[in-house]
Amino acid sequence: MEAASPSRELSGEKAQRIVDAMRTSVGLRGATGSTFDHVAREAGVSRGLLHYYFGTKERLLVEVVRRDCDLRMERLSETLAGVDSADALLGGLAQALTDTIDETPEFFVILFELHTLGRRNEEIAAELAELHRRVREHLGGLLADARDGGVIRLAGEPDAVAEVLFSLADGLAMRMLVEPTRDYRPALATATAAARALVQPV
Repeated sequence: MEAASPSRELSGEKAQRIVDAMRTSVGLRGATGSTFDHVAREAGVSRGLLHYYFGTKERLLVEVVRRDCDLRMERLSETLAGVDSADALLGGLAQALTDTIDETPEFFVILFELHTLGRRNEEIAAELAELHRRVREHLGGLLADARDGGVIRLAGEPDAVAEVLFSLADGLAMRMLVEPTRDYRPALATATAAARALVQPV
């Protein structure tokens, strides 16, 4: 991870303002239209500060996704804490997806754009691979804990099940963002039914 990360660290309230400004800008203009000028103005910092700490817009986008992935893992831990059945676990995962779409759709917008950038940028690809590994192993650990606690049975290894569950969620998220006025409840119910083949009752 160190080889793919910026060499300078920026922490605290100012860093959060920059990350929040980039997330907001992407929601309004998309990743392509979000320039350092926009972000610096909205964050109340100099453009030079963004260049100094992040170097490129792509690095800043990666930082936004990294922090949002941390929040996604926290939400998963909170959502799955104390679940007592496979249906409760799967329902919690579906709710976490819809909450993210409703509250911070920019997370998926940036994630999808970074996937495109990663096709031609090895550094971005390496960052994305690390982020996916972290969230996959986090959910895998939560699934393993539920399995070992006698709450669920798994049809495969925890990390593999987590990978497929994220694939379902991210694929649905892409479609929900493209057609936000559609009623996706039937699709979510069908996805949950499909996921029951992987996360089974005891």
